[in-house]
Amino acid sequence: MASTACLISLLVIMALASAASAQLSPTFYDTSCPKALATIKAAVNAAVAQEPRMGASLVRLHFHDCFVQGCDASVLLSDTPTFQGEQSAPGNNGSIRGMGVIDSIKAQVEALCPQTVSCADILTLASRDSVVALGGPSWTVPLGRRDSNDANFNEARTDLPGPGSSLQQLIDAFNKKNKLSPTDMVALSGAHTIGKAQCVTFRSHIYNDANINATFAAPLRAICPATGPSGNTNLAPLDTTTPNTFDNAYFSNLLSQKGLLHSDQVLFNGGSTDNTVRNFASNPAAFSSAFVTAMIKMGNISPKTGSQGVIRLKCSTRN
Repeated sequence: MASTACLISLLVIMALASAASAQLSPTFYDTSCPKALATIKAAVNAAVAQEPRMGASLVRLHFHDCFVQGCDASVLLSDTPTFQGEQSAPGNNGSIRGMGVIDSIKAQVEALCPQTVSCADILTLASRDSVVALGGPSWTVPLGRRDSNDANFNEARTDLPGPGSSLQQLIDAFNKKNKLSPTDMVALSGAHTIGKAQCVTFRSHIYNDANINATFAAPLRAICPATGPSGNTNLAPLDTTTPNTFDNAYFSNLLSQKGLLHSDQVLFNGGSTDNTVRNFASNPAAFSSAFVTAMIKMGNISPKTGSQGVIRLKCSTRN
């Protein structure tokens, strides 16, 4: 009987320890690398000042990381002759950017505190700092993620929602990840208030969809031919109103049927998310609050903590 009680006590202690190790904390590096956060922010500010689009690219990189086996920096691993990562998956190939910026930041942080700060945390912080650099809200980032030493090409192929997604496909894809709600999904889509998209991602919308403003579509057709591959990589801003400012103009554009992607305009197309779009279009504070909540929730998708994973020495290569 006593041995059974001891075993139960031990299991309870182990469970508590496991739960504690899984908790992320905003003060995680306060002692081990106190200058890490300031170093990351300065590097992101410099990168965004040089090219505003880079801010959007870093936010998207974080999103594409978290939606594939959790926020573990797996998306940063480059392919090698003996290793297939996520960068060549259809949702990433030829479109994700910013890996070099993260590699540069990692080198700076490694010089300060060797093998202490994970690539996953650097990417999460860089995403927040990018939003702030472009005029958006700030938030406290829980830290303590560790890096995967592997990647998942198949999950990247199946779990990243594409630009042709229907509303229900978007709702289902986000619900699958830490039960991100439809409101979370619409708020995170609001990151399209910055950045640009390639013609290949919006061609079908501007030529085949009826729910698009004709005066908005006309100049887009001029830069994006009806058939590819000609013009596939030509770029257009996701938000033509204020393309380099993080604000709520994206939602106002949707009210006027000026969403660049099919997956943008479906958020306001007579469906269940119409009222959320209206709210965010008329209330910038409501959008900012919902976006911060959703970003923190997304950053908590299946993080590796405690003894899980590794701290990669270079973000682009496995240890």
